[in-house]
Amino acid sequence: MPHIIVVGNEKGGAGKSTVSMHIATALARMGHRVNALDLDLRQRSFARYASNREHTLQKEGKNLPSPVFHDLPEVDPSELKPGENINDARMARAMDMLDPISDFILIDCPGSHTRLSQDAHALADTLVTPLNDSFVDFDLLARIDSEGEKILGPSVYSEMVWAARQLRAKAGLKPIDWVVLRNRVGAQNMTNKKKMESAIQKLAKRIGFRVAPGFSERVIFRELFPRGLTLLDLKDMGVSSLNISNIAARQEMRDLIKALDLPGVKVDF
Repeated sequence: MPHIIVVGNEKGGAGKSTVSMHIATALARMGHRVNALDLDLRQRSFARYASNREHTLQKEGKNLPSPVFHDLPEVDPSELKPGENINDARMARAMDMLDPISDFILIDCPGSHTRLSQDAHALADTLVTPLNDSFVDFDLLARIDSEGEKILGPSVYSEMVWAARQLRAKAGLKPIDWVVLRNRVGAQNMTNKKKMESAIQKLAKRIGFRVAPGFSERVIFRELFPRGLTLLDLKDMGVSSLNISNIAARQEMRDLIKALDLPGVKVDF
C-alpha cells in the first residue's frame, strides 16, 4: 500500500502548495514513485506549480525527477450507487487508479472545508499542516484567550482531524501522524514569536500533533513557483553557486523531510 501524505489546513496563504511540491519532488528525487492530486478545484495552485514545472523542463530540455500530477477523475452521476456522494466516488476512483503505481500519494487540500478535503484527511497516513507564525493562523487549530496564553478549545479544523482519526480507527487503520509546520517564521526573536512557540507546544500535547520546522520567509520561494522548480533543482538548472539564503533554505528542506519520518525514506540530499 502507498503511504498517503495530505497537506491541509483551512486557511489560504500558509504555503501549502510550496510545501506540497517540495515534499513530492524531494521524494521523487530519492527514487520513490510519487503521484499527486490537487483538491483545490477552484484555485489549483499546486496544479499550476506542476504545470509550470513541466513547461520549464520541456523548454530547457531537462529530465529531472518529478512527481506525476493527476487530475481528479470525473464520475458520471448515473454510475453512483443510491445515496453515494459524487466526490466520495471521485476520490475512491483516484485511489484505485494510483494505489498500484505509487510509493507515495501526495494530496494538496484547499484552504476551506470541502467534502473532498474531508475525504482526504480520512485517508491520510501523514497529515502536514503548514501554519504561518501568527495567532491569526493559530486560530485554525484552537481558540485562545486575548493574552495569547490560555487555550480555550479546539477549532473546527482540529475537530475535523479528530473526526478523520475516528473514521480511521473504526476502519482498523493506523492513526494519522499529524505534523504541524511553523511556516514563514521571521528571523526576529519577538515576544509574539515566543508566545506562539509556547502555545503551539501546549496545544501539540493537548490534541496530539508533532511540531516540525517549516520554511522561513524567503524571496526564493516566490521566484521558484513560476518555473515550477524547487530548492533541490537549482544546481541541475545551472545555478552553480548558491547564496547563503538558498543554502539555509535547502537545510530547512532537509530538516523537514527528516522530521516527517516517512517510511522507507533516507534523506540523501
